Amino acid sequence: MRPRSSFCAILLAVFFLSTISRAKQDTWIRVTSPHFIVVTNGNEKQGRKVADQFERMRSLFHLAFPNLKVDPGAPIIVLAIKDEKDFRVLEPEAYLTKGSLKLGGLFLRAADKNYVLMRLDAEGDHPYSIVYHEYTHLLMSKSEDWIPLWMNEGLAEYYQNTEIREKEVFLGQPSTENILLLRQIRLLPLQTLFTVDRNSPYYHEENKGSIFYAESWALMHYLQTKDFKERTSRIANYGELVAKNVDPVTAATQAFGDLKQLSSALESYVRQGSFSYLKAPVETGVDDSSFQLESLPPTQADAARADFLAYNSRTADAQALLNSVLQSDPKNVSAHETKGFIAFREGHQDETKKWYAEAVQLDSKSFLAHYYFAAISMNSPGRSDDAQIESSLRKAIQLNPEFAPTFDRLAVFLAMRHRNLEEAHTMALTAVTLDPANIGYRINIAHVLIEMGQGQHGVEVLRAAAKMAKSPADGQIAEAALRQAEQYADYQEHTGGQGQVAIGTSESVDKSASTPAPQLATRNAFVPNGLSSIHSRCFDKCPLCRIGYGCDD
Repeated sequence: MRPRSSFCAILLAVFFLSTISRAKQDTWIRVTSPHFIVVTNGNEKQGRKVADQFERMRSLFHLAFPNLKVDPGAPIIVLAIKDEKDFRVLEPEAYLTKGSLKLGGLFLRAADKNYVLMRLDAEGDHPYSIVYHEYTHLLMSKSEDWIPLWMNEGLAEYYQNTEIREKEVFLGQPSTENILLLRQIRLLPLQTLFTVDRNSPYYHEENKGSIFYAESWALMHYLQTKDFKERTSRIANYGELVAKNVDPVTAATQAFGDLKQLSSALESYVRQGSFSYLKAPVETGVDDSSFQLESLPPTQADAARADFLAYNSRTADAQALLNSVLQSDPKNVSAHETKGFIAFREGHQDETKKWYAEAVQLDSKSFLAHYYFAAISMNSPGRSDDAQIESSLRKAIQLNPEFAPTFDRLAVFLAMRHRNLEEAHTMALTAVTLDPANIGYRINIAHVLIEMGQGQHGVEVLRAAAKMAKSPADGQIAEAALRQAEQYADYQEHTGGQGQVAIGTSESVDKSASTPAPQLATRNAFVPNGLSSIHSRCFDKCPLCRIGYGCDD
């Protein structure tokens, strides 16, 4: 069996490399609009059209939801692929097996960048539906730790048939494909629909997946239409309940009423003769003359695809492509950055630092390279170059002032060295402003305040943080930090604020203090990652979580 397995592996490698070789012959371009980066092997007209549609969708959401933050702190990169063959070279391995759901596109979110993968050869009445579908996912990405999958996909399906014109927009146009499918099959029980998760066969397998998407759309369309006509807020009420950790089925009963009646109404709804949708006058104000166009050399195009493969967990394919890039272009900055990311994700700290250090030396314009280099250097054993670390953190902030983890790292860096504490406090506050739900950032604010001698203020911050925790793990971490802070605040009050312990030591600065200082924290007790609820449970063992990045666990 082993020789056969090895032979199959060789065949797969040959197939992948031959496909890459064919793709190298394509002409790749990059279209940069004010809020998106489109990388495509299509033509200029197609690339500009994709960027234009994303910009218009962004403008629409900004007008419709003025309180929604429509611009994430990480860049949005759209890979617009011209056909199915090139698309399959990049899509997740889970969808390459026989019987898997065929994708027209996907959204891939990480803490440091957002990827949309889409096909340009989509057909039908709404050829850009995948653009709107994936962008809706992007806007909902901050809610993915609590929003049920049916609601997430239902909203994306609802908005994907949006039609944006120069001066008007059509929202919630019916999906003919979904309607026809639902009329031919038996609907899933709502209890099943509400509890489908990413491990469910209803989410991956072609036939079951189609049912899940179609029914999610139908229920969302029914509820949206009903809310609009009756001026109710059922969907919003449901969202509030599940955000408070009410299980999806119980939340549905409370928000929508009797589920048997809802199921019966939904069955009648998908069989009705006509469907309502919203038409509204809208001026999006998108000016495509500001879009920048550039041709990409083959090595740059390959480096861009390799980076997506790396983030898409196709590590072997990414490494093969990166090695080819570096052989042709040893100073390719993007390839160095992706090599660093792969090493980092695999827990190889020395190798990670090496690749990012080389990227920085090659004058990287990527905030991620500077951020990763500094964050990893801060956690490396032995003496680090403080000047270089601080310089990289400040450079990362300059390159991307919307990326919260860099502000958090700079706050931690300054506080651990007990200097520029007012600035450290400002940096920590900025991180929280950019990502208010992140418990770890709030814990680090408290540590900075304690370093400043404001122990009681730090306790107040931690009490508030403990109340807003959305998971047991977050709550435990916040409570533990609160107990430590309360002990140390009492000590500061007892010594009149003179017996401070520099975080990172266990020795009192005031040797004459009659009461021994409690050991508030060592360097590691600074929550190094700006902990989020989805990542808190693996923070002690995961290299991604330890430097403020966050993993996909």
